Amino acid sequence: MPVMQLLRGAVKHAGSGPRCSVQRVISAARGVSSSSRHFGKTHPPSCADTDHPKVLITGGLGQLGVGLAKLLRRRFGKNNVILSDIRKPPNHVYHNGPFIFSDILDYKNLREIVVNNNISWLVHYSAVLSAVGENNVALAKEVNITGLHNILDIATEHGLRLFVPSTIGAFGPSSPRDPAPELCVQRPRTIYGVSKVHAELMGEYYHHRYGLDFRCLRYPGIISADSQPGGGTTDYAVQIFHAAVKTGCFECNLRSDTRLPMMYIDDCLRATLEFLEAPAESLLSRTYNINATSFTPHDLVRELQKTLPVLKITYNVDPVLQAIGDTAGSKDVSTLPPRLLPEFKSLPLSPCLFSGRLANGVGGRRGAAGLGLEARVRPLRVGADHADSHQHGEPACTSLLSLA
Repeated sequence: MPVMQLLRGAVKHAGSGPRCSVQRVISAARGVSSSSRHFGKTHPPSCADTDHPKVLITGGLGQLGVGLAKLLRRRFGKNNVILSDIRKPPNHVYHNGPFIFSDILDYKNLREIVVNNNISWLVHYSAVLSAVGENNVALAKEVNITGLHNILDIATEHGLRLFVPSTIGAFGPSSPRDPAPELCVQRPRTIYGVSKVHAELMGEYYHHRYGLDFRCLRYPGIISADSQPGGGTTDYAVQIFHAAVKTGCFECNLRSDTRLPMMYIDDCLRATLEFLEAPAESLLSRTYNINATSFTPHDLVRELQKTLPVLKITYNVDPVLQAIGDTAGSKDVSTLPPRLLPEFKSLPLSPCLFSGRLANGVGGRRGAAGLGLEARVRPLRVGADHADSHQHGEPACTSLLSLA
């Protein structure tokens, strides 16, 4: 996705700021559960068992929920996707499809929602992210761990397909990188990362113990123009677009050379939809890495200044954020091909890449309406080709599920 499209999105959502800054960009664009619960093996319905799944999205007013709901409603019908949160939605969200109040810490309320609405898929986006979590560990534990336990128990009890995103923050300073494999030492040092490792392991346990259809992707930083981030370490890469059109100045809380994995929001949502629709029998793992590109604040500023030369950047490094960034970041300085950031597209091979071992039966067109998504498994190139692939930004892994 071009940088200019992100700037146009930021202009659209700019609430205030110098008119000249906005006009300049427009011109450039033109050029908790208290009782014990017992479960037997569950048999979750697949997409083939019903015409369309009935989807509940928790934490729906965060950065990804509204966009995913729009995509799923286009695919499955407006009334088959329910957004939920503990906050009042904006009018445009309220009128675009079903929205309900849902508190993941209220087990009874959550259970009633699943039963009363005949939910079959649950997308669990409720979370306290890395930067906010370090400032309020108690809240992060309650939401990210206790809330997750409620979600796992209800999904298991009612045979749901459950998607819980994880994060690049699930890796720690002792984790291998460039790229990090799916199965490795993790040992994160933030409460957000620790809670996400807990979610990965608990989901896999419930899958093997109770048959829960648990699915998890480790998201990188997500870049969007029309939805605000929720307190993560990569938030600067969204905030800078809004600052560019509002004030022409931006203060970054990370060092200019902090390289972090990133993905454009449309690619992330497409990948999530593909992963949700994949037949359960085609998945040989419950948790996968997902990758698009990596860049630094300096890289992003340099590209923005080509369109908005007056943009001023200052650096006021936050020690807590920087420590998280140093843990999650990539040391590989060759992961950003020169063609990638100016276009802000994912690799030409595909809009996003899954790394991991997948069953041979995953391949084939799954016909998402209007998306033209096709999944295929491609074996990793070896020898000189392997090194070449890594140099040009493709993740070195055992295989790639590409979404084209």
